[in-house]
Amino acid sequence: MKIAMIGQKGIPATYGGVERHVEELAAQLVRMGHEVTVYCRKHYTSEKTTHRGITLKILPSIHTKHLDALSHSMAAVADAVRSSFDVIHFHAVGPASLTWVPRLFWKKKLAVVATVHSADWRRRKWGVFAKACLRAGAWAAMRCAHRTIAVSQEMTDYFAARGGEVAHIPNGVERAERQAIRELARFGVKEKKYILWIGRFVPEKRVEDLVTAFRSCRTDHTLLLAGETDPSDTYFRRVEDATEGDPRIIFTGGLYGRAKAEAFSHAALVVQPSELEGFPIALLEAMRYGRPVLASDIPAHLEAVTPGRNGFIYKMGDVDALKRNLTWALAHARETEQAGRRAESDTRSYDWTKIAQSTETIYQEAVSRARPRHRK
Repeated sequence: MKIAMIGQKGIPATYGGVERHVEELAAQLVRMGHEVTVYCRKHYTSEKTTHRGITLKILPSIHTKHLDALSHSMAAVADAVRSSFDVIHFHAVGPASLTWVPRLFWKKKLAVVATVHSADWRRRKWGVFAKACLRAGAWAAMRCAHRTIAVSQEMTDYFAARGGEVAHIPNGVERAERQAIRELARFGVKEKKYILWIGRFVPEKRVEDLVTAFRSCRTDHTLLLAGETDPSDTYFRRVEDATEGDPRIIFTGGLYGRAKAEAFSHAALVVQPSELEGFPIALLEAMRYGRPVLASDIPAHLEAVTPGRNGFIYKMGDVDALKRNLTWALAHARETEQAGRRAESDTRSYDWTKIAQSTETIYQEAVSRARPRHRK
C-alpha cells in the first residue's frame, strides 16, 4: 500500500511523542513492504528527502501557536489527494479535523485513518475557541475516518462511551541501548546519583511539583531536567524560578541520541509528574531501560505502571506525597532496582513490529470500507 501520514511536525523525530510514534511506525511499515510518505514542516525537518526508507515531503506552515498544525495539515491534504495514495493517516485531533476532506474525492476511493494521541483539548494553553476546535477534531476522527485508532485505553473508552468504534493500539518502545556516561559528563553526574525528568516544558507536565518536592529532600542526588528550554516562555520561567538557584538542579536542554541513552541508562529514578498524557513514550523508555519510575496516578501512567511491581505511583498534584515517595525511593535502592528489572521485562510487549502489524490490519479494514466490493 501507498500510505501518507499527516499531522506530525516531521521526522527524524527530535522532540514530540507523536513524531516518535510516526517515525517508528513508518519505518516498520516500510520494512513490511509498504511505501510511506511523511509530510514534514519546514521549521522541524531539515532538507532531507528520505529517512529510514521513508519518503519525506516538506511543506511550509504558518509557524504560530494556533495555525502551525492546521495550516500544514491543509497543505498536506491538498497535496495528498492529488497523489496516488491508498491510505491517508491523520495523527492528532487538530489535523484530524480535516479527515472529511479526502472523502470528498470519492472517485479516488481514498481510505482515511486517524490516530488520537491524547485529549489535546484539555491542555491549559488553549483558549475556549481552540478547545472547541480540538473537540471538533476528535469528533471528526471518530465519525469521518474509515477507521480510528487511540494510543491509550483511556481514550479508547472515551470514544466508546460516545458510540465510536475505535481500535486501541498503544505506543511502542525501542530496545534499550545502554551507554556509559560520556556526553553527560559535562554536568558532573555520576551513575545512579541523579533523578531524571525528560519531556517538554508545558504546564501539563507539572515539572514545578517535582522541583518543589526535590528541593525539600535531603539528598546528594542531582535532579536532571531534560527538555528544550526557552527563556521567553512563561511556564519555563516559572519552573526556573521554582529552583531558586538550587545547584543540585540542572537544566540539560534537549537530550537526543547517545546523550538520551546515557541519561536513561544510569538514572537512580525517573519521575513523571504529569496531569495529562496520551500514552507517554518517555515513561515506556525509562521502563525499557530497567529504570525505576515514579509517576502520578493518571490513567495513562497506570496503563503501564503496576504500583509496587514495576514502578511507583503517587497522587497527582500532591507535592507532599511526591516528596515522601522520592525520599523512600532514594533510601530503598534495592526495592527500586527490582521494580526496574520487572519494568524492563513488562515493556517488551510494546513492540513496534507488532504495533505496525496491527496498524496494517486497520489499513486493510479502512481500504475495504472505502472500496466495498459489489455483490453480483
